[in-house]
Amino acid sequence: MSQSSPPGLEPPGRLKHGFIRIGLRLLISCYLRVRVAGLDKIPGDRAYVLNFSHPSWMDPLLLVAFWPEPPMVYVFGPKEEDMQVGWRNALMNWSRASVPFKPSKSDLLETTRRAVRVLSAGKVLAIAGEGRLSDREGAIVPLQDGSAFFALRAGVPIVPVAIIGTRWLRFGKRVTIRAGEPLSTQGMRANREGVLELTERLQAATDALLVGVVDEPPPGPFGRWLTELFADRPWLTDPNFSLDGRDNNRKE
Repeated sequence: MSQSSPPGLEPPGRLKHGFIRIGLRLLISCYLRVRVAGLDKIPGDRAYVLNFSHPSWMDPLLLVAFWPEPPMVYVFGPKEEDMQVGWRNALMNWSRASVPFKPSKSDLLETTRRAVRVLSAGKVLAIAGEGRLSDREGAIVPLQDGSAFFALRAGVPIVPVAIIGTRWLRFGKRVTIRAGEPLSTQGMRANREGVLELTERLQAATDALLVGVVDEPPPGPFGRWLTELFADRPWLTDPNFSLDGRDNNRKE
């Protein structure tokens, strides 16, 4: 695959991208101890979808800061309906390392084109496949089908990744970014059956990465504040909020 820039998704300059990565790494390392496990499983200098578990708002920042490059990592987001407003949009637009989408999926066709352009240009597309924050450290909610669909459309593998330790952000806590074996899409089609099969395989692979991981008690006041600072979990506080049956832990 070509390593050129995706049309319409020009990356930041090398200096700017290096500044972002190093700045984030230094800032995060002042509070957390981060390591990446399973580096031997990452498929080298080629395109792939990186599907990560998502217990914290900080997870995409961890990947930008600590995931090995090249290829450059694009993050699938942000998540405001109006792409011209909101701090997440401003940050992602400034970094020029995102594939934006709208929660309503009103721009689904263009979003798919953007995602495939990134992968066709030989880059990495990082997606929180659950579609929302998970509630537990060692378990994910059922995956949505976006990761499988984009991988099949682009003909690239998916790397399952578990981010362990960010559900509660305690000072000095060890965080592990754990990569699993890539899932091949060779010989598969981007139809309903193919997407369903690949999503099921991805769910099983991600669950396997979290075996033995247990929930930890909440930290002190500052750690709890930092954990919830940008967390978006209305289903835990709003009794009228519905997850359309996607949260197995929610009581009716």
